[in-house]
Amino acid sequence: MTALLARAGGRLAALLLIAAAVQVTPAAARPADTHAPTAQAAAAEQRHDVVTWGASADRIGDAVNDRSYRLIVRTSVAGDDLRIRLSNAFGDRPLTFDSVYAGTRKEGATVVRGTNRRLTFGGSRSVTVPAGATAYSDPLPGRLPAATDLAVSLHTSEASGTATGHSMAMQTSYAAEGDHTGEEAATSWTQPIGSWFYLDAVSVRTSPATGAVVALGDSITDGWQSTSDLNRRWPDYLARRLKATTGSVKGVANEGISGNKVLADGAGQSALNRLDRDVLSLPGVRTVFLFEGVNDIKAHSGVTAQDMIKGYREIIARAHEAGKCVVGATVAPFKGWYEWDAAAESVRVEINQFIRDSGEFDAVTDFDRILRSPYDHERILPVFDGGDRLHPNDKGMQAMADAVDLKSLECSE
Repeated sequence: MTALLARAGGRLAALLLIAAAVQVTPAAARPADTHAPTAQAAAAEQRHDVVTWGASADRIGDAVNDRSYRLIVRTSVAGDDLRIRLSNAFGDRPLTFDSVYAGTRKEGATVVRGTNRRLTFGGSRSVTVPAGATAYSDPLPGRLPAATDLAVSLHTSEASGTATGHSMAMQTSYAAEGDHTGEEAATSWTQPIGSWFYLDAVSVRTSPATGAVVALGDSITDGWQSTSDLNRRWPDYLARRLKATTGSVKGVANEGISGNKVLADGAGQSALNRLDRDVLSLPGVRTVFLFEGVNDIKAHSGVTAQDMIKGYREIIARAHEAGKCVVGATVAPFKGWYEWDAAAESVRVEINQFIRDSGEFDAVTDFDRILRSPYDHERILPVFDGGDRLHPNDKGMQAMADAVDLKSLECSE
């Protein structure tokens, strides 16, 4: 308990540092208040930002001139004063966004009438994000409910070099030629796309008691083999559970990347190399949920269980230093996948023993035991198998979310 209280203090300091660091352009200056603050104003000052949606950034092809994107994302925690984070993390030159809007999606690319509103950055309608950087918008007044389909529309008039985004969204978004960001109708949005471009986080302002959990993982967390456009990734099911409870953790950010590894770059930067940007920099994060390792194991690159344990320990230490708790999840079975062999299975078993028994995680969720067949512990249960012996289907995703002890996310025990 003492250690957790110490980390809780560190968490507040870390969030204050993060809020200062991620702002590329200064927020609009507030007029001086010559009157004593009211109780309502004092309460408002105590509220804080919490991530309500997130997706890991990576290289995603070439940037395109005069292109608009209408990106559909699903919120988790409710709150006020929406802010978005735009990412040029993998760009090799500055990128200007000259028009950005946010509104409630009705269906397809159509935005609910009257909800599409312009976002500003330091009071300006445009923002230039340096190569390798991110930028937060100014707060957008108004309430954003949980479980809302949010449509974020952005335009870049001049773009070149490498584009930043999230390739496998499992969600249909839309593109258009020219600037159509302010339009509510779907008429101009004729190009369905399966990726999110430049947007990597959405946050809201809410009670200081409210927090978020970040799922740090690979393709299983990213949602591969779940049904597209229905939000059936396991973190989505977890968000539904959290919404229905009275606990203080409400926000969920899905920071999975298909093919991602703990130790080595490849399909995205390694979990170690992206931890700060994709996890620790997000506002209001209380707990890191680490479910990753199968790609390191099945790659047959000589990675040992001790190598993996060293990587896990570094993630735990860095998260604890930032004031976060860490829940570890055991690596799921994958016998029948073409890269499986007895040597890889041996490493998986040793890693899972560490996760379960070492006591180094603040809590453990045993996805291995939830997903494995009772007749062959090296295989995924057929009813949960998405068809490739590695990735769970919708039922498997829900079973994973149902297995999470929600109290373990509170970071209070």
